Amino acid sequence: MIYPGIAVRIINPADTYYRFEGQVQRVTDDHAAVLFEGGNWDKLVSFRLTELEVVDKSMSHS
Repeated sequence: MIYPGIAVRIINPADTYYRFEGQVQRVTDDHAAVLFEGGNWDKLVSFRLTELEVVDKSMSHS
């Protein structure tokens, strides 16, 4: 389930933000506004919910 505050990854290979990860700021109808933070820039972009997958931040990468 996608809701505000959750981390998501863009899964649409045709999108400029493909494989980027961000934080959901709001959900409206079938879209979510995702915040990307990149050092000296922040960007808020809207995506269809079908273009997003939840990122499990509890899994550690060794």
